[in-house]
Amino acid sequence: MAFARSGDGDRAVRLLRLLNPIEHTRNAEDVWRYGVEPYVVASDVYRLPGREGQGGWTWYTGSAAWMYRGWIEEVLGVRICGDRLTIDPVIPPSWDRFSLRLRHGQALYEIEVENPEGLARGVMRVEMDGRQLAERAIPLESELVKHRVRVLMGTADSTEERDPPLEG
Repeated sequence: MAFARSGDGDRAVRLLRLLNPIEHTRNAEDVWRYGVEPYVVASDVYRLPGREGQGGWTWYTGSAAWMYRGWIEEVLGVRICGDRLTIDPVIPPSWDRFSLRLRHGQALYEIEVENPEGLARGVMRVEMDGRQLAERAIPLESELVKHRVRVLMGTADSTEERDPPLEG
């Protein structure tokens, strides 16, 4: 979370992948080296000589919840505050896009994040249902509705006045 907050998406993702148990189950040798349940987030993955890659301290902490928050809130940048959704990712610059689906009540938000400039952070534009939002905060609804959200990463320097922002 600290690396994401400092803008280093590469290191944030590298560390989260190191803690992700599924990354330790790619083959039988990795499973044996990891040595703990492959379906539980370990609090530690050792780097000591002879124990490198071995997991430890499973079932003891809220590691899974913290890892989830690290991925969702810090790396993907998805945050809900009241009736607003913001998306402010900090990702590896090699990621050119990612997508996610978010349910809020009965509403479904299909979100596409594009990173054409290969940045680690920075949101230039947010659109909902084809219309640019004046604010980057997406208004949330709870009733049965489906919205398409497009988030374009970029910097203020890369903005060309394309369409004037719409209120909403």
